[in-house]
Amino acid sequence: MSDIFEQIFQIGFFTAMVRVATPLLLATLGEMFSERSGVLNLGIEGIMLLAAMTGFSAGYFSGSLWLGIVVAAMTGIVFGALMGLLTVTLGLSQHVSGLGVTLLCSGLAFFGYRLVFGQPSQPPNVAAFESAPVPLLSELPVLGPILFDHVTLVYLAFLLVPVAAFVLYRTPWGLNLRTVGENPHAAASAGVSVAWKRYQALMISGALFGIGGAYFSLAQFNAFTFGVISGRGWVCIALVVLGRWDPWRCAFAALLFGAVDALQLRLQSSGVIDLPFQVFLLLPFLITVVAMALVARNARAPAALLLPYRKEER
Repeated sequence: MSDIFEQIFQIGFFTAMVRVATPLLLATLGEMFSERSGVLNLGIEGIMLLAAMTGFSAGYFSGSLWLGIVVAAMTGIVFGALMGLLTVTLGLSQHVSGLGVTLLCSGLAFFGYRLVFGQPSQPPNVAAFESAPVPLLSELPVLGPILFDHVTLVYLAFLLVPVAAFVLYRTPWGLNLRTVGENPHAAASAGVSVAWKRYQALMISGALFGIGGAYFSLAQFNAFTFGVISGRGWVCIALVVLGRWDPWRCAFAALLFGAVDALQLRLQSSGVIDLPFQVFLLLPFLITVVAMALVARNARAPAALLLPYRKEER
């Protein structure tokens, strides 16, 4: 047990926690916006995978990692809009539509990668995003390397948390979004376009899914593989519930998963515990499910979540 605590109480562990939590935070915030509007976006896993591929391809051939991020975000927006077409315009089942989008995006990612890169014996890679230490703050003891010595995407992801909280709770747009998710008929009576608001939320969520997916292929692994997402999109859905649809709590949930994931990586590499590596890989997912099960009993989802809106029905 003392060996485990020794792995935890190190600056490197907390630095890794922040880094690992970043793509999860982006995708969790995206899912939160979608569910706040009343739409469960189960396309998250596939959208992240496809965006990881398109973002990597754009970055690889252009030499610009930021162009890769933009392409990944645009990929997410397109398939967020597709999710809107299926669930908002056509009123289809959100579960079936989301799973269909995930299967479609996954197939496109595999096909697109084979089409662009073929089957190389050595997977292509890109130069990683370079660390961008914050002047002065990165030199602080302990907190400096943990919080202020990361790639720019990490800072942007965590800055999105207060921005999302402000937009959601302090702006008319956020009020309308929350009303659409709770009582779409009341929102429509107040002159709010329920369909357009849900489309907006889905496209925002898609953009964040895309950036989160591209983070894996452009910043964390610097390459695209078919297992680059490895179920983390599904985890983000659980993290939204664990965070109770609130940006700050969602950030804490993402950090919790990041901490457990960073810990299992360190335990694997250190050999402190002699267990099959599959057990370590399972640990973050298991902890997340247990935490969600404990919290979900009292969690209150948006009242209109999963319910299609039809003007003629009240």
